[in-house]
Amino acid sequence: MRPTASLIPEHLTHIQSNVGTFSPSSNSLTLESGETVRYDFLIVAAGLQINYGKVKGLTEALARPLESKVSTIYNYDTCDKTWDLIESTKSGQKALFTQPFGPVKCAGAPQKMAYMAQDRFARTGRFPGVGVEFVTGLPVMFGVPHYSEALDRVRREKGIEADFAKDLVEVKVQGGERIAVFKDLKNVGKTVEKEFDMMHVTPPMGPLDFIKSSPLADAAGWVDVSPSSLQHTKFPNVFSLGDCSSLPTSKTAAAITAQTPILIENLTKLMETGKVGEAVYDGYSSCPLFTGYGSLMLAEFGYGGKPLETFGAFADQRIPRRAFYHLAKDVFPYAYYKHMVKGEWFGPKGLVPPVFPA
Repeated sequence: MRPTASLIPEHLTHIQSNVGTFSPSSNSLTLESGETVRYDFLIVAAGLQINYGKVKGLTEALARPLESKVSTIYNYDTCDKTWDLIESTKSGQKALFTQPFGPVKCAGAPQKMAYMAQDRFARTGRFPGVGVEFVTGLPVMFGVPHYSEALDRVRREKGIEADFAKDLVEVKVQGGERIAVFKDLKNVGKTVEKEFDMMHVTPPMGPLDFIKSSPLADAAGWVDVSPSSLQHTKFPNVFSLGDCSSLPTSKTAAAITAQTPILIENLTKLMETGKVGEAVYDGYSSCPLFTGYGSLMLAEFGYGGKPLETFGAFADQRIPRRAFYHLAKDVFPYAYYKHMVKGEWFGPKGLVPPVFPA
């Protein structure tokens, strides 16, 4: 974690306030402080919100110390708790890992947690004694068919159980009783209860309230933009990218770095000529899926789940590899702070900026 101010170059003005409302018809927005900020062009890159409250009992379980046995890596304050729970789980106990139905930050992260925990259990002599189960609201392991079957094979080879189309709706922690309640998405009105000794939860997520209630939002609450140009569908001087946008692709850091050059090209042309540029976003996103210590499957894809693989000509990226592991573990964090936050990283081509028609 680093202070936001330390990552913003001095030539940019940093207003340390959240946005309260948008008024695109008057080219302005209002901050939570009540101050009005006017603009000629607007880029919305506000992320999404984590809806802990949509799972009954989850907020309370996360706030409690280790005895609740519930944690998540999606909250900075509970990352260490997650590790402590994995370390304290004993042979003969049950570990659950959940994924909700619907979009989340980094759609591969929920099952990464199951893989990494299983590997840790095995390396410390607690597996197969510890029962590991991945419970997902999705009907398959992964939303991109090219990788889904391969990931299900990884899951089976590692001895991890799976239960599909089950969405976590309640966490019951009372005394020594710990029960996770799931909505059965294939059987309307039915629920499934599972006992656990530790549980990693990926909470449901969705659009931020101040965007959802604004004129910029689509019916689902995301900033309504063209999937190719990233320009707003109603307000030509508004653009959006990243998790808060309506772009129909996975919400990842890799996606936003691929979207950025497209947006900047199209916005710059609009500013210079009055006509939006012709750069087209193909939906590129990537989920580096850690499948164990020293092992990673590098999933790269675009709109419609089409594979857009960087190394596909040399290797089958559905096979977990050590080289991919170190790419994600060592290279990506360095590149993030050294280049990405400075605008010097251009998606799958890294430091090489894309060339667009004049």
